[in-house]
Amino acid sequence: MPAETMGKKWDVIEALKNSPKGKVTFDPHWSDRGEHIMAGCKEAISLSSRSGIILERIGSSPLQKSCFLGSISGDSSPGLSEEIPASLSSTGSVLDINTKHITLSAALSLKADREQAVSDEVKDEDPEADVSEVSSPASPPAISLLSPKAMEMAGCILKAEEKCREKAKVAFRQRQEMQEKQLAAVASAESEQLKRFEELMELKQRQECQIIRDMMDRETKESIGRQEKLKEEQRHRMKILNLRLREAEQQRLREAELERQRQAEGRERLRNLNTIQEEILQLNQLLEPSTQTNTHLPPAGLSSFSTRGNQLCSQVSEVVRKTAEGEFPSVEDMTVAERALHEMRALIRLMQEEVAKVQEKKKKDQEEEEVRRKQAELQVQQEAQKKAAQSAKEKAQRKGLQNSAEDGTLKWLKELQDSAAQCAQSFEQLNSPKDAQTKKLKLELQKAATIPVSQIASNSGSQLREIFDKIDKLLSGRPVVSGGKSVSTSQHPQGLDFVCYKLAEKFVKQGEEEVASHHEAAFPIAVVASGVWELHPRVGDLILAHLHKKCPYAVPHYPPMKDGTPVEEYQRILGYRVDDSGVEGQDSFLKRMSGMIRLYAAMIQLRWPYGSKQGSVPHGLNHGWRWLAQMLNMEPLADITATLLFDFLEVCGNALMKQYQSQFWKLILLLKEEYFPRIEAVTSSGQMGSVIRLKQFLETSLQSRQISPPKGQLTSMFWRS
Repeated sequence: MPAETMGKKWDVIEALKNSPKGKVTFDPHWSDRGEHIMAGCKEAISLSSRSGIILERIGSSPLQKSCFLGSISGDSSPGLSEEIPASLSSTGSVLDINTKHITLSAALSLKADREQAVSDEVKDEDPEADVSEVSSPASPPAISLLSPKAMEMAGCILKAEEKCREKAKVAFRQRQEMQEKQLAAVASAESEQLKRFEELMELKQRQECQIIRDMMDRETKESIGRQEKLKEEQRHRMKILNLRLREAEQQRLREAELERQRQAEGRERLRNLNTIQEEILQLNQLLEPSTQTNTHLPPAGLSSFSTRGNQLCSQVSEVVRKTAEGEFPSVEDMTVAERALHEMRALIRLMQEEVAKVQEKKKKDQEEEEVRRKQAELQVQQEAQKKAAQSAKEKAQRKGLQNSAEDGTLKWLKELQDSAAQCAQSFEQLNSPKDAQTKKLKLELQKAATIPVSQIASNSGSQLREIFDKIDKLLSGRPVVSGGKSVSTSQHPQGLDFVCYKLAEKFVKQGEEEVASHHEAAFPIAVVASGVWELHPRVGDLILAHLHKKCPYAVPHYPPMKDGTPVEEYQRILGYRVDDSGVEGQDSFLKRMSGMIRLYAAMIQLRWPYGSKQGSVPHGLNHGWRWLAQMLNMEPLADITATLLFDFLEVCGNALMKQYQSQFWKLILLLKEEYFPRIEAVTSSGQMGSVIRLKQFLETSLQSRQISPPKGQLTSMFWRS
C-alpha cells in the first residue's frame, strides 16, 4: 500500500481516536462504586461529518495485507474487519504505536456499538431478561500487533478486563444473593411483624369485646338489681297495702259486728221493754178499785195506790213511745223502765201486805166472835173437812196416776220402732256384704255418717255449719270427701237407708256418752240434729226410735215385765247394759239416761238458725209439755223419776216457762205440792241425792218465779264466730 494511502488511513484512525466516542476509558474501581461493568461503553458512538469522506476514500483504496489489525471476534462486522488492516509486514515500515492504538480503539468502538444495538433489541423483546446476560459483552477482539510488547500489554489488559468481569459477575451474584437474603429476611420480619400486629389487633379486639361484655354484664346485674329492688319495693308496698286493706276490712267487720251487736242488744232491750210494759200493765190492773172489791181497804188508800201505778205506767209508756219512732231503747231508758217495774212490784207487795193485814184483822175478829158462839160446831166442821180432803186425795190418787203410758203414746212408740226395723231390714244386703268392694263401701259410708257427728263441738258457729253442710250433702246424695276419698249414697241402692240409720244411731250414742259426761255438749249436738231433722224427717223419726229403744223413759214409758221374759232381757228393755260381766251399775245407768234426756230436752227447744223459718218445728216444745205432763200422770220410780225430771227441767224449763207462762207454773206447783211427796215416798234413804236436787230446784224456781237459762246455750255471738 502506498505510504500516502496509509497515511490517510492513520489520519482517519487518529481522527477517530481523538473523537469523543473514540476515547474508551477503563476504571478498575467501578465495582466499588456499584456501577455496571459496561456503564462507560453503552454510549452511542458518533463520528464527525468528515469521517464519512475519509471512510469513502479508504474504501476506494485497496488495503495492504501485510499491515493489518487482527480481526475482531466472530460477532464483529465483516466490513469493519476488512477496513482495519490486520498487521504490517516485517519488511514494511513500522507503524506508530499511536496509530495501532487508534485502530484498536476504533475497532472496539464499532464492536461496542454493535453489542449495544443487540442488547437493546434483546431488552425490547424480553424486558425481564437477566441483567448479567445483557451486560456481558463478547470477548474483545484479539489484537495482532507487530510489537510483542504491545501484544503482551494488550493481552494483559484483556486478561485484566476478563478477571474484572469475572470478579464483577461473582460480586454481582453475591450482592444479588445478599440482596435476596436481605429481601427474604425483610419479608420474613415484615411477615412476623404483620402476625404480631394481627395478634395485637386480635388481642385488642378480644379485650374490647371483654370490656363490652363486662359492661353489659355489669349493666345487666345493675338492671336486675334495680328490678329486684323495684320488685321488693312493690312487694313492700303490696304488703303495706294488704295490711291496710286487712285492717280496713277488720275495722269494717268490727264496726259491722258492733252494729249487729248493737242491733241485737237493742232488739233484746226492746223485747225486755215490751215485757216490762206488759207486766206493769197487768200489775196496774190489780191496783184498780174495780178489782179490789173484797180488800176492805179505805178508798183513800186504794186511790193512792192506783194513782202511783198510773204514774209508773205513764213513765214506761213514755219510754215505749220513743221506740215507736224506729229507735231502740237506750240503757238509761231500760233503767227507768226496770226501776218503774220494781217500784210497781213493791207497790203491789205493799198493797197485798195491807190487804193481808186488813183481812187478817177482820178474820181475827170474826174468829173471836164465832169462837164464843160456835166452838163446838167449828170442831165438827173441821173434822168433816179433814175427812173430805182425805177422801178427795185418795180419789185423786186412784184416778189420776197410772203405771204405763197412754194408748196413743204406745201406738206412736210402736210405729217408730216398726219403721226403724223396716229401715234396718232394707239395707240388710249392704250391712252384711259378701264381696270386698261392698264391704269397703259400707265402711266408707259409715265413716262419712259418724265422723262428722263425732266432730260436733261448741268451738265456733262456722265449724258447726261446715259439719251440718257435710251431713246434708251426704243425705242429699251428693258426694262428700271422707278420709281423703269421695263417697256418695248413690253408689249403692241401699246407701241412703244405711246412712240415715247409722246417723240417727250416732246422734243418740253421742247423747249417751258425750252429753252424759259433758252436759253443755247437748246444745251443739241437738241443734245439728234438729237441723237434719227439719230437712230430712226420716232421720228424726229414726233418732226418736233409737232414743226410745235405749231410754224408754224418754217416751215416757215404763215397760212391764211379761211372763216368761228373762230378767236380763227385761233389764235390757229397761235400758240397762247387760254383758258377760253382768248388769251395769245404777250410777252408770242413771248417767246414760241423764245424757239422753238432756239431749232430747235440747232438741225440742232448738232450731237450726240457717234453715227455713216458714214451717213449724218438726219436734217442738209441745212434745216437751206432753212428756212432762205424762210423767206427772205416772207413778214415780225410785231414783229414776227424780233424776230425769231434774235434768229435763234444768235444760228445757226456761223455754217451757217462756212458752206456757202461767200454765207452766201451775204444773210446777202441782209437781211440788202433790207429785213430789210421792217421789219421796218411793225413795229410800240411799237414793235421796237426786230427790234433794229436784226439791231445791223447785223451791228456788217457785220463790223467784224464774228459771235460769241452761249453761252452754248457744248465743247469737256463737253463730258469728
